[in-house]
Amino acid sequence: MIQRLAVVLSENAISDLEAIASYILEAGGSENVANGFVDRIRGRCQGISNAPRGGRARDDIASGLRTVPFEHSAVIAYVIESDAVLVVNIFYGGRDYETLMRDGSSGDPP
Repeated sequence: MIQRLAVVLSENAISDLEAIASYILEAGGSENVANGFVDRIRGRCQGISNAPRGGRARDDIASGLRTVPFEHSAVIAYVIESDAVLVVNIFYGGRDYETLMRDGSSGDPP
C-alpha cells in the first residue's frame, strides 16, 4: 500500500493565497469568487499527495523543485521532503515564477 504524504503549505504559500484572494477582490470579484478560487487551489495542493512526483521537475530553478499548473492561471511550486510535500509558493496570473524563484523574491504579491 502506498502511503500518502502530508501536504504542508509554507508561510510564503499561505501569503500567496492571501494575496491572490485580495487581487481577485480588487479586480472586482466577489468574496465568494475569491474564496472559491483559493479553496480550489488548496484542494489541488492536497491532491499533490496522490502523485507527488507527477509535477514537472524544475531542478533548473532549485534542487528538488517541482511545479504543477492550476486552472491555466496559477502554478503551484513544491518540494518533496522525507515525510511531506512542502508547497513553497503559488504563483498567479502569469507571474514569471522562474525569475522570481531564482532571484529569491518569490514572496512578493501578484
